[in-house]
Amino acid sequence: MRERAVFSYNSGMKEPHLFPSDTVFSVTSLTALIRELLESTFPQITLEGEISNYRPNSSGHLYFTLKDEGAQISAVMFRGRAASLSFMPKDGMKVRCKGSISLYAPRGNYQIIITSMEIAGEGNILQILEERKRRLAQEGLFDQSKKRRLPLFPHTVGIVTSPTGAALRDILQITRRRNKAVSVVILPALVQGEGAAETIARQIQTANAFGMCDVLIVGRGGGSLEDLLPFSEECVVRAVANSAIPVVSAVGHEIDWALSDYAADVRAPTPSAAAELVIPILTDIQQDLAACKNELYTTIESRVEKLRLMIKSFDPYHMEVRFRTIEQPLLSRFDNAKVALLENMQRKTADTRTHLQQCVQILESASPKTILARGYSMVRDKYSGVIIRNAATVQAGDTLEIIPAAGSITAVVSSTKAGTRTEAKQA
Repeated sequence: MRERAVFSYNSGMKEPHLFPSDTVFSVTSLTALIRELLESTFPQITLEGEISNYRPNSSGHLYFTLKDEGAQISAVMFRGRAASLSFMPKDGMKVRCKGSISLYAPRGNYQIIITSMEIAGEGNILQILEERKRRLAQEGLFDQSKKRRLPLFPHTVGIVTSPTGAALRDILQITRRRNKAVSVVILPALVQGEGAAETIARQIQTANAFGMCDVLIVGRGGGSLEDLLPFSEECVVRAVANSAIPVVSAVGHEIDWALSDYAADVRAPTPSAAAELVIPILTDIQQDLAACKNELYTTIESRVEKLRLMIKSFDPYHMEVRFRTIEQPLLSRFDNAKVALLENMQRKTADTRTHLQQCVQILESASPKTILARGYSMVRDKYSGVIIRNAATVQAGDTLEIIPAAGSITAVVSSTKAGTRTEAKQA
């Protein structure tokens, strides 16, 4: 009979105990033996690996996976130990942990219970993604200026995802609930593993080549960083950025991210949220249309009623009344202007007449005839007509003409006396 070495379950022995090959174990007893073997063999170890599928619990415990190129192991860090961490763990971070190996019996999984953890360097995946992100950003694939608005009323929505995944079921359920009038085109694709990136990129290109939809949802449900890697591959990012159809990236849960999020026109935290962003609620549209319809009808009826009242007032009697109403103020203004004009003209005429009379009086008072009428005479040379103003300008024997107010007198100078009146002899 063949025998094999296992640890005894009840004795707690540290040396192997041989059981016959026909020994029948229960699952619980076998699991307990394996747990005792692991915990006694690895009571304290230092393990280095890359964090993946990081899941902090609301109670404060940290659950994640440690992995390298060849294998992976579940890890847990309880709240008391996690509170002493000086950094925030994240997927892709390379860490060095101390702890003990244990086995979680309900699931039959072995795990490391971590007592302390420190950063050992950034993981290779994150380094690759950061370098790719910088390079593609420099090419302008993530520019905000290239982002487009999603259509308000899409007729057809395209979905690039796994045909068997929960993401597709959620999107279809939300579509049926929000708007049954929206058509859905499913473009099945691998969302993880080898060839997934090429399949996703090809389906995006197919949707564009045939104009299959008004908007595209590209994504999948949650998963580890490695599971989401296809959506960060360069071919997928370029297909999203070059899509003529607006693209919504819905990769994983809210804390997950992929490079397709940066290239897409809109990033949704989950596939369900993407469906709610893309698909409007039919009842809301109908209510808005009904409200617009009622408002339009009310506006038209109000304007028609105003026009009806206006037309009613255009019978001959009302038109004459309205014309008189318009005409009367104008006629009053005209009459007032006429009266004011006549008054102004009369006042101006009177002022002018008075001014002319004053001028005539001034001219008449300065007239030579008026002066002569007061008893003065004008004396001038008979022959030259020069006015005599000084006796020194005439000589005895000169003939003078004396002009009083009426008629004229001719006189011959008999003598002159400077500074005195000239004595003249009337002819």
